[in-house]
Amino acid sequence: MDLIARLRAGLPEEAILTDPDITGSYANDMASFCEAGTPAVVVLPRTVEQVQHIMRTATELRVPVVPQGARTGLSGAANASDGCLVLSLVKMDRIIEISPVDRIAVVEPGVINAVLSRAVNEHGLYYPPDPSSWEQCSIGGNIGTASGGLCCVKYGVTAEYVLGLDVVLADGRLLTTGRRTAKGVAGYDLTRLFVGSEGSLGIVVRAVLALKPEPPQQLVLAAEFPSTAAACEAVCEIMARGHAPSLLELMDRTSIRAVNAMARMGLPDSTEALLLAAFDTPEPAADLAAVGALCTAAGATEVVPAETAAESDLLLQARRLTLTALEQVKSATMIDDVCVPRSRLAELLDGTAAIAEKYGLTIGVCAHAGDGNTHPTVCFDAADPDESRRARESFDDIMALGLRLGGTITGEHGVGVLKKEWLARELGPVGMELQRGIKDVFDPLGILNPGKLF
Repeated sequence: MDLIARLRAGLPEEAILTDPDITGSYANDMASFCEAGTPAVVVLPRTVEQVQHIMRTATELRVPVVPQGARTGLSGAANASDGCLVLSLVKMDRIIEISPVDRIAVVEPGVINAVLSRAVNEHGLYYPPDPSSWEQCSIGGNIGTASGGLCCVKYGVTAEYVLGLDVVLADGRLLTTGRRTAKGVAGYDLTRLFVGSEGSLGIVVRAVLALKPEPPQQLVLAAEFPSTAAACEAVCEIMARGHAPSLLELMDRTSIRAVNAMARMGLPDSTEALLLAAFDTPEPAADLAAVGALCTAAGATEVVPAETAAESDLLLQARRLTLTALEQVKSATMIDDVCVPRSRLAELLDGTAAIAEKYGLTIGVCAHAGDGNTHPTVCFDAADPDESRRARESFDDIMALGLRLGGTITGEHGVGVLKKEWLARELGPVGMELQRGIKDVFDPLGILNPGKLF
């Protein structure tokens, strides 16, 4: 009652949710196998000052705070803990500024990725980070998890576009990091420190984002392969020859068959891997021809280049439907996010197939092949305890395989609750000691998103 009373001193009544039936709906994101507690209250501020009031109150009362965006995450980073204050930033959704001269956008954290993308397109500009959930996910969530997307192979991930941040610290102070300028190296790079911190260091309330000129419309090529090894050989050749595709995606046999079953895409059953490449260069047709030749040399049985944007969209449709199709295979899915060097991609795919056979499960893999970021998707029956156990064990085996191949446990989804045991294995004791030390500097009471990452 003291918490609610203090919150009301600086927030409008409609910004405070206490009905358990409503607050319970804010308990978790979209991750499987991640525990979630019961929040004491959910707050939806609209201003920086309101966020500061919330954090000062939480600090005074030692109440844990779980920041949330659109809750499309897949690692449990936005999951509530018992008795926590859920700080939802969805109402802070203003695009404050778009500057074609400086090529920046200044936005609040609740802005939806697709909304920002369309807004900057009207100025002839382009915001490249494009997670698959771009129609629902928020910029604040993208920053919190350092998310990526289909175009990362050419344009990079969210971290490369965050120039500066306004952050409310655990005690309510407002910190401004970074810059609006094209260059800037003053002091430690605190901006990058917050990107990917999953709300464990502070609450992002404003972001300065870098923009690029809008590129030409991309054209897409689809190549069918008789083996994943052949498709991965083509990926290696494309990158080794210096090509810069705007998209380079791969689907394995399981994913292809799931999409065929759902959407009748007509892909041959003999296709073991489908590779999709795109170019947004001034002469995309020439680039597609060169890449098509490399695919043929690697063993592709069919190479289909698009000639128009409409044809390109049609070729990409199978990739866009992959996760939806795999969700129809069983009642539940676990989506992994292992990233390996491109040169080890074939080993990860073959290893994942062996893991699927070992556990008697269906595991489909789609991948941002151009940057080695794979999404093995474990399909299982959530009502079957034994199958659920095998699903979790197979998930862990895939992460272990990724580390053995010189990779990382997450390329763009974050650690959250789901992978915190594995973070320690990847970073090692010295790395973990330093990470915890940084956390203690920013959040000495440990109230910001407790139980995540560590």
